[in-house]
Amino acid sequence: MRPASRSLRRAVAGLTVALLAPAVGCAPQPEEKAAASPSGSTADTCAKGKLATETSGTLTIATDEPAYEPWFKGGKPASGEGFESAVAYAVADQLGYDKSAVVWQSVPFNKAFAPGVKTFDFDINQVSISDERRKAVDFSSGYYDVRQAVIALKGSKAANAKSIADLKGLKLGAQVGTTSLEYIDDVVKPTGAAAVYAKNDQAKSALKNGQVDAIVTDLPTAFYITAAEVTDARIVGQFANKGGTPEQFGLVLDKGSALTPCVTDAVDALRENGTLARIEQRWLSDAVDAPVLK
Repeated sequence: MRPASRSLRRAVAGLTVALLAPAVGCAPQPEEKAAASPSGSTADTCAKGKLATETSGTLTIATDEPAYEPWFKGGKPASGEGFESAVAYAVADQLGYDKSAVVWQSVPFNKAFAPGVKTFDFDINQVSISDERRKAVDFSSGYYDVRQAVIALKGSKAANAKSIADLKGLKLGAQVGTTSLEYIDDVVKPTGAAAVYAKNDQAKSALKNGQVDAIVTDLPTAFYITAAEVTDARIVGQFANKGGTPEQFGLVLDKGSALTPCVTDAVDALRENGTLARIEQRWLSDAVDAPVLK
């Protein structure tokens, strides 16, 4: 049987959500898209430039706005400059879509991996892969191994922290829905509740204004913030991986998407042929070792 079209599945999913909303509220949607899984070989399903994308012949890629450096150069995802912009276009090329066939879409960070049918083919926005998020969306294999870091103003008490214990009595902040916030809550376990912000820009402003003692971001972002945005701040240190398992960023796809194996194959190929390493070296070379907080 031929898989249902994405537009038809989207309409059916939307009707189902509308009918069930009073009963289930914000509960994660079941994996009703199993029937849309490819029935043929991966090679047939992933024919270059002929994927079952949102718009035929076009690859729709989403990210948040504003798009921060070093992930996107100058806040312009379509430029091809910045780590994630370069990765997105490398994946697109691997899938058979040149730059002219890529369309960018703005999607808030939290909405990218929230339950519900997506309007993009994949999202790239420093979204860490987790079992909890997999309940609502699909992920590609990881395209970047990342650690979380603490930033504080130079000369402050927080800037002199040498261990996790030194952070417990401090006011810490992070963006909502991020692994950074999880590290505050689950690893540091401060005596006071973390300050939560809708955007990293708000967290940076809170740090500059003395509303928090320190903020937590991923390490590459921490290097950029301290080098170019809050130059009177420094990286206090980084956290070790929880449980010894590397935290990885993955591309986000619709739950049960037929594109998931294609996009995963593309990421794996870019890793194996050295493309991801070359892109990382170009755009994230400053993300070198920082002291590990234990």
